[in-house]
Amino acid sequence: MAFDAFALILAMLALGMLFARLRAMPANAAEVLNLVVLYVCLPAAVLVHVPQLQFDPALLGVAATPWLLAVATVALVLPIARWLRFARDETAVVLLCVALCNSSFIGYPMVAALLGADAVPYAVVYDQFGTFVLLSTFGLTVIARYAGDTPPTARQVGLRILRFPPLWALAFALLLMPAQPPAWIDAALRNLAGAMLPLVMLAVGLSIQLRMPRDELRPLATGLVLKLLVMPALALPLSLAFGMSGAMLQANVLESAMPSMITAAALAIAAGLAPRLAAALVGYGIVLSLLTLPAWAWLLDRLG
Repeated sequence: MAFDAFALILAMLALGMLFARLRAMPANAAEVLNLVVLYVCLPAAVLVHVPQLQFDPALLGVAATPWLLAVATVALVLPIARWLRFARDETAVVLLCVALCNSSFIGYPMVAALLGADAVPYAVVYDQFGTFVLLSTFGLTVIARYAGDTPPTARQVGLRILRFPPLWALAFALLLMPAQPPAWIDAALRNLAGAMLPLVMLAVGLSIQLRMPRDELRPLATGLVLKLLVMPALALPLSLAFGMSGAMLQANVLESAMPSMITAAALAIAAGLAPRLAAALVGYGIVLSLLTLPAWAWLLDRLG
């Protein structure tokens, strides 16, 4: 990882935690920052990187990987939950937080920092065609099943997908955006996309919770090991099986190693499903990923 990117990540995370402790910002500051990223920075990143993609059949494997890892998550978590006697809501949270990774807010800037800007288009494919659609289908289904709500209808899922701002940016980037737009447009989009890393890490610092749920140590440890170590370990042979190589393979595995999705944990908390566990999986996952992600990048570089 470039030293300047790593220093920026740590600095903004520390600032966010300091501001939260001092209550120097409004209580909803993290939510506002995340909305800015969602509506401005993330679409800008999509518009910058997607037009650079060259079609390769292996790209289908990038889109398929998060779906296959979600299947692996169910196959691993359910028997482990029975063996270790997780509570019903703990099982739901581990399912959500292992299957759904933070492949955009943290994924895009971390892939850029660890692998370079050329790898980001593959991260966009992983996120937009994989993780995001999984959140709107698998994620909502898990919430409905374990929280006792009515499962979402196909119409509700479709509307949720259509309302996602980066999806519109993706459609524009695929259909209308030139690979080399005018210089002033390209510079503006890159500046907006570049703001994503500091804004995300500041928001994470403002909202991160590291309180140890002592009575939930087993599901916490299980979720962290599966998310940060097992999922990327499974993604590596999957990537090779799909014929990936170079930056595509590295981005695919690294995206699989991202910590748990903040939105998935927020949905679990809103549904009353083991809120302390959900917050801890996100908080500890982000902190530990600052060690595991560079380690995976180093390993992939050696294998490559």
